[in-house]
Amino acid sequence: MATPTVRRKSNQSSRSGEPKKGGALSLNTRRFMAWTAEITLVVASGLIPFGIGAYASNNNITNRVPLNPVLILIEREVARPLALPVNYGTRNVAWVTNFLWTIALLAPLSISGWQVYLLARTGSTLPKRLLGIKVVAENGAPPGLSAVLLREGIGRWTIPMSIAYLLWRISPAFPSLGIFTFISGLIILGESAGLPFKRGSRALHDRLAGTYTIDANESFIPGQLSNQSDTDTAWEEGDEEEKIASVVITPEPRKRLTIWQKMQRNPSLTLFIVAFLSMSAVLITLVGTQIYIQTQKNSRSSENESRKQFLALVKKLDSDTNVSIQERQKAILAIGTLNNEQAIKHLVDLLIFEKNSLVVDTIQRALENIGTKAIPYLLKSNLSLAKQLSSVGNVKSAQQELILAKLHRNQKAINRILVVEGGQTDGVNLSNSYLAQTGSGDKSFFNLVLDTVNLWGINFRSANLDGSSFVGTNFRGPGEDGRWDTYDDSIANLSQAQLQKSNLSDANLSRVLMNRANFSRAVLKRANLNSARLISANLSSAQLSDADLRNAVLENASLTGADLGNAKFNEADLHSARLGRVIATGAQFSSANLTKTDWQGGDLSGAYFDGANLSDSNLSGTRLTRTILRSANLENANLRNADLSLADLTGANLTNADFQGVILFPDKQNPADEFVQTPTIGSESAIVKGVDFSRVKNLDRKQRAYICSQGGFLHPVCPQ
Repeated sequence: MATPTVRRKSNQSSRSGEPKKGGALSLNTRRFMAWTAEITLVVASGLIPFGIGAYASNNNITNRVPLNPVLILIEREVARPLALPVNYGTRNVAWVTNFLWTIALLAPLSISGWQVYLLARTGSTLPKRLLGIKVVAENGAPPGLSAVLLREGIGRWTIPMSIAYLLWRISPAFPSLGIFTFISGLIILGESAGLPFKRGSRALHDRLAGTYTIDANESFIPGQLSNQSDTDTAWEEGDEEEKIASVVITPEPRKRLTIWQKMQRNPSLTLFIVAFLSMSAVLITLVGTQIYIQTQKNSRSSENESRKQFLALVKKLDSDTNVSIQERQKAILAIGTLNNEQAIKHLVDLLIFEKNSLVVDTIQRALENIGTKAIPYLLKSNLSLAKQLSSVGNVKSAQQELILAKLHRNQKAINRILVVEGGQTDGVNLSNSYLAQTGSGDKSFFNLVLDTVNLWGINFRSANLDGSSFVGTNFRGPGEDGRWDTYDDSIANLSQAQLQKSNLSDANLSRVLMNRANFSRAVLKRANLNSARLISANLSSAQLSDADLRNAVLENASLTGADLGNAKFNEADLHSARLGRVIATGAQFSSANLTKTDWQGGDLSGAYFDGANLSDSNLSGTRLTRTILRSANLENANLRNADLSLADLTGANLTNADFQGVILFPDKQNPADEFVQTPTIGSESAIVKGVDFSRVKNLDRKQRAYICSQGGFLHPVCPQ
């Protein structure tokens, strides 16, 4: 039965004598403020522990342990849809970081769940309650859990974010996360505002869940929100007729029919739909079955024909038939075109036992035409020959030469395939392969040469590549989407590989996994190692001049005696790395993590360590002339007998640093002087100005005099 409803000013329904929550702010303004507060709580609960964990890991506050495997898995799963680069391999972090990052993952979920629970039970979260906002169902009661999940999970987040994600992926702005955030914000705000041109419109998430967002200080009558403001205006400003028109008849709300009720009311339509769907399913099944049967039949027929051709060609290769070399070559090339497992395996075996050099070259060309499909069979043969070679030892013998000859043929075949198939090696497995420089003399010598070849996505894990040449080679590609720095980048794996004396000048090894790899005496000049993973890698005596190692991870790596001249290590992680006797003139270590590193006897003159963390490092006997150490952390560092003349220590933390025998002033000064005069060369007078030396250990009298004369702080020696 229809009932009349009289529209009155909204403030008449407010509780008398109670202050209105939210003050004079409009409902939409308070809604936006409440939503912002809710999001801030969720985001802050994750960012705060994440930031503390990152700080603890970067500053070596505690002992380092491998990152939790669950966190690694979640990191990769989040990286893929957001097109972020995936970091493969396990990295080490502070033990407290694992705990804090787990909290950073669970805290937002817990707070979000608590907000959903409050919204379902009471109609308000804490920010909504403080701002006088309430969410109700059509009957004015709290919405309940199912409605809230539909409202928040589907309406507010899933639909807007899905639209934003699709627009972002097809836009030229992909993979920029900033643009994605901007698009998402616009769509979420638009969805929350409803239809701007329609006054009093509800947001999509409210319409979808059948809920209303109202002022908690006012009573709620179903159906009043759609034209509440228009009626109030007419009541206040209109004439008598308009006031009478504000008395309307509110019809009873129509009941929504369920799908089952609609089916009961239309049995014939229901029967037709069921029959149509059943017949369609049967037809699709029959057609699909016939297609499958015919496909299998054609495949078997093709295999039988290929097998017959293979057997016929093998007969031609039989040495007892006195077939000419030309005919044998034609038969081998024909076998290569069959491109089936039996043919590939036969060619790989024939390559090992063939003695004629012309025929061997033809076999290699046939395998080259087959491409990467031949790699698994060549790898199996390679591993077998390498095992045989190791079993005969290093003593030269006829058996060793025979095995070497077979191995070289195998290696050359692999080399040729990789050159031809460059750029199509994603997923190729050459792990544990033996492709090292072997043999001596012109006939038996082999050297893997893959210069300027695209080897992205190839697996060289534990492979022996000693003496190989990879000049200008790309070990990383853009992946299927053709974009760099996204989740599907094709990245090679060189973990535990042997690359001694290899030449990788100008090679692209960015983000490549090279943990425990051996680059001893390798040439890596101008190589791109940005964000590469070189945990516990051996780079002793390697040439890394002008190389780019920004953001690289070299934890526990050995760079003893390496040439790092003008190399870039900005923000790299070299925790506990060994860098004794390195030549790092002009190298950049700005903001790098160099805790517990050993630089004993190295030449670091002119290097940049501004903002770097050198706490607990060993810099004894190093040359640090003209080195930039501005704002560096040298807490507990060992600087005994280091040459710091002309170095810039402005803002450096020298707490408990050992300065025994440190050279702070040029040799031209007279060390017998009790008070050192202001130097006259360049900007020497400012290298320790304002630096706090009050907690430095083992300062001698001359060092104190120099510090005081240059404006350093050394209480109570220096006058204030």
